[in-house]
Amino acid sequence: MNYLWGGMLLIGIVYGACTGNLNEVTEGAISASREAVMLAISLLGVTSMWTGLMEIAKKAGILEGITDKIRPFLRFLFPDIPNGHPSLERISVNLIANFFGLGAAATPPGLMAMEELERLEEERQKDKKSKEKAVRGRASKEMCTFLILNISSLQLIPVNVIAYRSQYGSVNPAAIVGPGILATTVSTAAAILFCRIMNRKMES
Repeated sequence: MNYLWGGMLLIGIVYGACTGNLNEVTEGAISASREAVMLAISLLGVTSMWTGLMEIAKKAGILEGITDKIRPFLRFLFPDIPNGHPSLERISVNLIANFFGLGAAATPPGLMAMEELERLEEERQKDKKSKEKAVRGRASKEMCTFLILNISSLQLIPVNVIAYRSQYGSVNPAAIVGPGILATTVSTAAAILFCRIMNRKMES
């Protein structure tokens, strides 16, 4: 990604210099920087509000209750993860945060869930007495499933998109909620179906 973005910036600067539009490139960079700061400030407010609500829900025991409710769903998606494994709790918190559109709040538990799943895979390799050494970074089917679920990301309230729409002058920023629920429901259903098909192919 560093090479990609760096290359795009370099190409833009060189093209602007060759076509005599270097002043426009400079003005565009300054304008975009100013806009990025304003957008970050607006996102900070919305994200802080919802992160605070999530923290209240956690201390009130609401998150724990939701986690218990979705446990059968997690068992369906991750049948090979042992009961009580710490990765299940991390996964549930990540999915709940994504469900409420809190991508920033979902990232830390998502990373911790991946670390737990990686440890679980290493333990499996040792238990099987594999001739290969346990390789860190090798994705298990649980890790792939979890990643695909995060990409599809079923959302009830797309907080970030609402903030973007509000920042850019939308008359009704929350109008995206209905279409967002529909789109992410379809994408998540497709992701779950894909994971189940691929997992069966791996087992056969």
